[in-house]
Amino acid sequence: MLNGMREHQAGPAELRGDCERCFGLCCVALPFAASADFAVDKAAGTPCRNLQEDHRCGIHARLRQKGFTGCTVYDCFGAGQQVSQVTFGGRDWRTGPREDARRMFEVFPVVRQLHELLWYLTEALTLPAARPVRAELDEALRKTRELTAGTPEELAGLDVAAHRQEVNVLLLRTSELARAGTKGRKKDRRGADLMGARLKGADLRGASLRGAYLIAADLTGADLRGADLIGADLRDADLTDADLTGAFFLTQPQLNAARGSAGTRLPGSVARPGHWTAQV
Repeated sequence: MLNGMREHQAGPAELRGDCERCFGLCCVALPFAASADFAVDKAAGTPCRNLQEDHRCGIHARLRQKGFTGCTVYDCFGAGQQVSQVTFGGRDWRTGPREDARRMFEVFPVVRQLHELLWYLTEALTLPAARPVRAELDEALRKTRELTAGTPEELAGLDVAAHRQEVNVLLLRTSELARAGTKGRKKDRRGADLMGARLKGADLRGASLRGAYLIAADLTGADLRGADLIGADLRDADLTDADLTGAFFLTQPQLNAARGSAGTRLPGSVARPGHWTAQV
């Protein structure tokens, strides 16, 4: 997802994709299949047909019109520039040894996962209710940052799934503490299948929607204050006039995949997507 095709972003600068400092890694390393999100198939390690020699996207301004909506809702959380400029010291995969290119594409998804964890941990540390686990969050953040600084060989051999699980236990505890102070029924809808659900005006204050499938759900006017949205699939969910004030673990890619309006209230960790005005 090159050339600044992110909609709009908030959050720590080092955890936002900086396409000017990346060698188009997401446009090469990652695979995609022809679908509603992508117009064509592309294998992992193969440059997207729209990627130019300067690592910019040739259809950046027309991605949605050209059938590449999936690109507009993707973000690497800063992993692209980390791998390009730090892990590989600014060596371009186009001009370097083939083995370097292969390893670069291999470690990019690993670093992307680590940077996503950094995003969650950084946000967790801003939550007043997380004070009882602050020391553990600080240590998890330090350890995760240390892992991102590993060599290509160390990153390729990292059991990132095990580290994610370790951090997730801590994030779950943080969520419980944060939601305990939210007024409402605090529904537990973790992993729930809510695809296309009619939740207009629903009271979801303090709800756990971790990993919930909310694809094309109608959340018009819903109250999501203080809800945990980590991993929730919000593709094409209608957030028109919904209140997400204080909702946490919500990422910009999740929001970019949804629909909303000028009346949608958002937490400060994310920014209002530019395409909402045109769609709603």
